[in-house]
Amino acid sequence: MSQTQKLLQFHELELDQRILKAIAQLGWVQPTLIQSTAIPLLLEGKDVVVRARTGSGKTATYALPLIQKILNSKMNASEQRVSALVLCPTKELCRQSRQVIEQLAESCGKVVRVADIAGSSNDVATQRHALAERPDIVVATPSKLLAHADVVDLQHIETLVVDEADLIFAFGYEKDFKRLIKHLPPIYQAVLVSATISDDVARMKGLCLHNAVTLKLEEPDLVSLDQLSHQRILAEENDKPAILCALLKLTLIQGKSIIFVNNVDRCYKVRLFLEQFGIRSCVLNSELPANIRIHTISQFNRGVYDIIIASDEHLLEKPAGQKAKDKSQRDHESSASRGIDFQGVNNVINFDFPRDVTSYIHRAGRTARGNNKGSVLSFVSIKELPVNQAVEERLRCSLGKEPHLTVDALSDEPQKPAVEDIIKLYQFKMEEVEAFRYRAQDCWRAATRVAVHDTRIREIKNEILNCEKLKGFFEENKRDLLALRHDKPARTIKVQSHLAHVPDYILPSALKRVALARPNTLAAKQTRTTGAKSAYQRQSNDPLMVSEVDYGKRRGAPKRRKAK
Repeated sequence: MSQTQKLLQFHELELDQRILKAIAQLGWVQPTLIQSTAIPLLLEGKDVVVRARTGSGKTATYALPLIQKILNSKMNASEQRVSALVLCPTKELCRQSRQVIEQLAESCGKVVRVADIAGSSNDVATQRHALAERPDIVVATPSKLLAHADVVDLQHIETLVVDEADLIFAFGYEKDFKRLIKHLPPIYQAVLVSATISDDVARMKGLCLHNAVTLKLEEPDLVSLDQLSHQRILAEENDKPAILCALLKLTLIQGKSIIFVNNVDRCYKVRLFLEQFGIRSCVLNSELPANIRIHTISQFNRGVYDIIIASDEHLLEKPAGQKAKDKSQRDHESSASRGIDFQGVNNVINFDFPRDVTSYIHRAGRTARGNNKGSVLSFVSIKELPVNQAVEERLRCSLGKEPHLTVDALSDEPQKPAVEDIIKLYQFKMEEVEAFRYRAQDCWRAATRVAVHDTRIREIKNEILNCEKLKGFFEENKRDLLALRHDKPARTIKVQSHLAHVPDYILPSALKRVALARPNTLAAKQTRTTGAKSAYQRQSNDPLMVSEVDYGKRRGAPKRRKAK
């Protein structure tokens, strides 16, 4: 399909009026390229492999024809039965898929019913009750659905959708998926949706697809530089705390932000560090229970927290022969850098630089979604410069692609665009924030391994005390409940209230006027100048406050002569 070919609009896709009404309520003006091409093929009943990057509308690509197909079958159906399966690799993705399907089927009343047995509840009885009502669409992980195969009748399945298909096998669901396929009828429509066409997708394609059409949306890995800016700060490990503190306290970073680190302990260390400065944040990592992860994401999306600290562990790329870690310690269904739909993210901060190019792409993909602008700011040490260079080369090649759709064919090699620097150097000098260094280093040292350990133990205790499943146990064993509540108190870091404020005397001279204009600083409440206010207004549209204008001009400005 050529780029100049006219795209079909929603009203031209032969969708029910109730579906079109839901689309209008969501504010969708026109379908994306992948939606306009794939939906007619799916409505014809063809097996399709959809390859497109995150944020291109893949969920709606299969949800719209799926709802339309159910509405058509309901006209002549004699009984209620499960007719569609949507398999996702994680509980969070199951929840997101269910929400999208419910939004698109909202105007259909109770004609189309959806049940999520993976992310809604861990109670087996609740899940079995939901399946006993025979919903039209069941959303689940392969292992969760296989566990309830004796309850749900899979012989009437008409459509199988595998979302994020390249992650299903990577997360260890290959055996479960192969066993699940045996429960399905011999004839059904299959849809594989993936961000990449990997070897796992090819194997899955041979298991469940017949004469499939492969749609590959060849486009840049990330949005254009006009929508997503990439910047870096050359910083060693000892410099990172002071830089992060200065950026947040001077509100040089504005809006909702995701701070990425490379392991779980660093999540809690950064959170304890920020707490000492009165900066609220939440933590997301693979060791948290699924319900807590979903609740944390929901709070962040609703604006309860403006900063979320996420660990990006290499759970997808285990070396050959290496055994997976103990499931009691990690949930392999969690991946913060990919799949989860963080909403309204303005900035991605790589406090720990990604270990490879792919991780950088996935992290950066959390921001600049839809028509929103975003920024990626990375702390890069000398040892990480080669990886940074590899990222820049990948972006330079990727941004040379023109979005186009290929059917059962690979695209030509992309041409490199005439772009000099993709990841620009952020104008930031450590000597300008030297006053922050002493505070930051003291607070960083206070977040010791013992403090991190105690914080995690305290969270585990809270989860045990608030667990619904254990309430009955504690009612019969009250001594255990008392022992848990009166256990040795966890040591906490003493938070000093004065650290939450930035006094005027430690503000860098080059940034003082801009910082004083910010409403979040204590000094701004005391002093506000006309010049500072105009400077703030000039840069208010940039979520990551690049200090080139103010920093460069004020650094070279002549000093004012003192009156004699």
